[in-house]
Amino acid sequence: MSQNRKLRRARREAEEEKQGKKVVTWIFAALVIFAVIYLVVLMINQM
Repeated sequence: MSQNRKLRRARREAEEEKQGKKVVTWIFAALVIFAVIYLVVLMINQM
């Protein structure tokens, strides 16, 4: 029983770490996209 619990906990921790990395990637991508949009808006306003 204890081994099953340890196995489940390790599996859950690995899954949470994987999801955490995915969230960080999406946040970084969103920041890059917003930065590009901001630069485009600035360039349009300069014209």
